[in-house]
Amino acid sequence: MSFGEILRSIFINIRENKSKVFLTTLGIIVGALTIVLVMAIGKGSQEQVEEQFKRLNVGTLYVMSAFGRQRTNLKLGLEDMEAISEEVPSVKEVSMMINGNANIVYQDISTTSSVAGVIKDYKEINNIEIEYGKFIDEDSDGEKVVVIGSEVAKVLFEGIELSQVVGEKVIVNGKRFEVIGILKYLGGSGRGFNPDEGFFMPYEVAQRYITGRNLRPIIMALAKDINHVDSAIEEITVVLQKRYGSKSDQFMIRDAGSSLQSARSSASTMTLMLLSVATVVLIVGGIGIMNVLFVSVKERTKEIGILKAIGARKRDILLIFLFEAIIISGVGSILGIIMSMVAMPIMEYFQVRAIPTMFGYLLAFGFSLAIGTFFGYYPASKAASLKPIDALNYE
Repeated sequence: MSFGEILRSIFINIRENKSKVFLTTLGIIVGALTIVLVMAIGKGSQEQVEEQFKRLNVGTLYVMSAFGRQRTNLKLGLEDMEAISEEVPSVKEVSMMINGNANIVYQDISTTSSVAGVIKDYKEINNIEIEYGKFIDEDSDGEKVVVIGSEVAKVLFEGIELSQVVGEKVIVNGKRFEVIGILKYLGGSGRGFNPDEGFFMPYEVAQRYITGRNLRPIIMALAKDINHVDSAIEEITVVLQKRYGSKSDQFMIRDAGSSLQSARSSASTMTLMLLSVATVVLIVGGIGIMNVLFVSVKERTKEIGILKAIGARKRDILLIFLFEAIIISGVGSILGIIMSMVAMPIMEYFQVRAIPTMFGYLLAFGFSLAIGTFFGYYPASKAASLKPIDALNYE
């Protein structure tokens, strides 16, 4: 049989069994759809992780009081920051922050937001970028000034050009502050404080007007480079031991690189878990193809006998059933991919980030074809092995 005759035989059988073929294809459609969406969600999760950490240097270290079961009343102070700056050679910049919540008012607009009190080097350590004005610096110490995050600025100064906001006065917890800067949109939340949805003021001013004694300072230290992170952690640990003795274990040191790696690992693990679910769906779809082909072999036994009687070879019969399985799985995967393109904007509407990838499309298509070929081969081989006399006499 020629290749054209093989294809003609396949399409005739598919046309005559449309409902059965469609139901069989559903498993492949759902499997391919799931694979594409899983890969897209995985990519979206990884992008979100990268955005959350993009403003952090991987050499950034956080020194803080322990929390959870090890929670302590010990609090870090400016003296600790100065000791780390002077006694830790593996660190090039050190800063400190405290944070709380405050009500901020401009004219008749009011909002409650997170506020951070920071030391001057905070901007460099955290890669903060200023859209208008300037950030907290040495000249700001003790001054009632604020730098406002982009999202808060949009709420407070709605309808006003943000470049004109610098120099305006806002009310924070009943006190008048001057706006000295507006941040660029960062799109990430660093260690519980999101600069886009908060604002900054000098450390001592925040301690006086916002946090009072209810503060849990965090020291941020930037290692000279990524190779000095481990040595910086060891040196900071020695400084804490000198200052606090046996109580130094009530503080903990975390590095941004480990947090980033952990977040990436979590996103990858979730992607693999979802991908395994998609694989199971496709395997079930492949089993459906195999069952349909077995039924098809039974129903077409006499046809197979006639084809062999008029000269069809074993290879021709094998290709008829095998190509039918491949075509069903191929069409199913294409339909699944098309449906995923429709589904992704809907997912974005429900705030589930999905970024389509060519690898996801190719994986869905290739895996579907592989499943169709694998599960289609056995019934195709069984059909090809039928003896003409047995097939013609089959009732």
